[in-house]
Amino acid sequence: MSVPLPQPAPLREGRSSREVDAFCVQFAPRAPGHPAVRDLQQLLAEVPSEGLEARLEWVERCVAWLQDPKPALGLMEPAEPEAPAVVTRLALLLRVLETRASAREPVAVLVREVMAATSGLKLFSQVGLPAGLGFFGEVSDRLARRLLPTPPEDHQLSELLLRLFPVPQDASWLESLPPELLARLSALVQGGTQPPVRAPAQMVRASLVDALGLLAVQAAALGLAEDVRERCPEVSFRASPFLKLRRVCEGVLARDAAPDSLRELGDVVAECHQVVAIVTSHLEQYGVSVDLVYRLERIRRSLERMEAIARILGAAPGEARWRESLVLLADLLRRAHADRSVLAVVASNARLLARKVIERAGHSGEHDITTTRAEYHRLVHSAAGGGLITAFTAGLMLYATTLALAPFFYGLVLAGTYVGSFLLMQVTGSTLATQQPSKTAATLGSAIGQGGTTGRLSHLVELIPRITRSQLATAVGNMCTVLPAAVGLSMAFAWWKGHPLLDTAQAHYVVDALHPWRSGTVFYAALTGVLLWLSSLVAGWLENWAVYRQIPEALAHHRVLRRTLGDAGAGKLASVFSHNIAALGGNVSIGVLLALLPVVGNFFGLPLDVRHVTLSFGQLCLAGYALGPTAVLRPDFLAALAGIGLTLAINFGVSFSLALGVALRARDVPRAEVLRLVRLMSVRFLRDPRAFLLPPRV
Repeated sequence: MSVPLPQPAPLREGRSSREVDAFCVQFAPRAPGHPAVRDLQQLLAEVPSEGLEARLEWVERCVAWLQDPKPALGLMEPAEPEAPAVVTRLALLLRVLETRASAREPVAVLVREVMAATSGLKLFSQVGLPAGLGFFGEVSDRLARRLLPTPPEDHQLSELLLRLFPVPQDASWLESLPPELLARLSALVQGGTQPPVRAPAQMVRASLVDALGLLAVQAAALGLAEDVRERCPEVSFRASPFLKLRRVCEGVLARDAAPDSLRELGDVVAECHQVVAIVTSHLEQYGVSVDLVYRLERIRRSLERMEAIARILGAAPGEARWRESLVLLADLLRRAHADRSVLAVVASNARLLARKVIERAGHSGEHDITTTRAEYHRLVHSAAGGGLITAFTAGLMLYATTLALAPFFYGLVLAGTYVGSFLLMQVTGSTLATQQPSKTAATLGSAIGQGGTTGRLSHLVELIPRITRSQLATAVGNMCTVLPAAVGLSMAFAWWKGHPLLDTAQAHYVVDALHPWRSGTVFYAALTGVLLWLSSLVAGWLENWAVYRQIPEALAHHRVLRRTLGDAGAGKLASVFSHNIAALGGNVSIGVLLALLPVVGNFFGLPLDVRHVTLSFGQLCLAGYALGPTAVLRPDFLAALAGIGLTLAINFGVSFSLALGVALRARDVPRAEVLRLVRLMSVRFLRDPRAFLLPPRV
């Protein structure tokens, strides 16, 4: 997007229309009346002779003239072919400056004065790089810069870049500039009747060399930090390339970027890239934090910036150097605009963290995917245990509604009931259907992001039927046990108290609350699916936190534990903790979320509730026993049963979709590959639907 070109000012005294016409005829004989020629003649006649702000405004007008997208036909030399507007306008400007010394000298003086009054060190060494504040510090800094006014910094080339090119799309315009014309234009403004101490090209070269030194110091400090070195045990401290980086850059500065010094710098930077790759690959083993990912990204970008600067310094003067310079300038402009985006820093740093969290959730999800018939039956048996515990949980929840408790204590009782139930399932090895989708989706996402396309898709074609039949087996196992357990619990309570667990009004309330379209069942079931997905993220995050903090290692070597339990006992405790911390976090978080959502909604006056399929089915079974055998055949009760089926589909679909979506985004899986997988699975289901529903025959 171009800046609107200011309207031409009236002709000044001494600047007759005859002179303008002569200018147009001389430099655009085929289109002497073209507005672009007249605008250029006025622009060159108004070059300011003093004042930095006036000079910067003139540069801004000049760039706006170059960016004007209107057609510029007839402005090229008669022997030259027509070209895009940007090329035509740049060639016209170059032709005028080469021909008229009276126009060239003021422009050359202006360029020299602007370069002498501004610094490029910040542009080349800071723009587009994280500021070293850490993730949360960077987010708060960007928010402050967006919300609060900033003072002008006319002495910084970084501010001039954004002033000249205010939108990110201008980077594409920069890339379209022909480097051969820019090289000729640059050569014109290097000399002049008032030569400065250093030419503009020398000033820019000095800023680039200084930026190399500053980037080397910053990257070396980050690369030698303790948490980075701990995740790269293959490289000793003395052998670390980051230790050599500063020394090599000092050699580049001392020798004014001699070719052999730049080659040595390139070798060391490549070694630093290898260390960053090793640290990144070890994040799964040692755990990850957003601040560590942030610092790794800063190191990586600093090394890439150093490589870009080295390419410019090593290129031959003229067209080759300008070609490399345009690449760097376009990248700087894109990065400069991204520096102002809070979402950009959140997305770039959260992707790897999300990937590791999803992978950890996926590891536990592998245990919920069956392959053989024996594994399928074991999963059904564990699901039966989960259904049995859920029936008692549903009874306790309904009983808690009869207690006259304040909202806080009622939520506390519900949270304790949920958490105790889920932890009991973990201890007994039982399985609950709604806890599977998020974990198995993470496993699916991990499988999609690994290996080559052909082998990966063939693996997925076999994995997805295993996932669907395993989740279906768990749901059926839960339901088949909830029904008799709920009826047995109701009979025991009636024998003990002399009346059913629910009275008629409570039973009708449960039936009405599960109606698929006369209640908020659909919305509440989707909201519950979101909570189930969030609990899987908490589980993955907690395991990652424990690994990052080395909690298992600390337990295994804890002095008191080793003295009390012995070395073997402390090691076993650490192993149990490592294998169960994710499940513990997931069970506690989902219990708290399910219990507190209705309480929090009531606090804010919002009618929020949850619809957990297994618990809802258990409550419906208790209500059916209270209403009697004839009531279960009434339309409203049958509609509630349909609501249970709808809740099952929504719970599964929402939590699975969210987890799979995060896993795919974390691994940058192309959408085309996902669509191809959907087509393959559709064909597979039509050919062999049994594989998606039942275990293998053998």
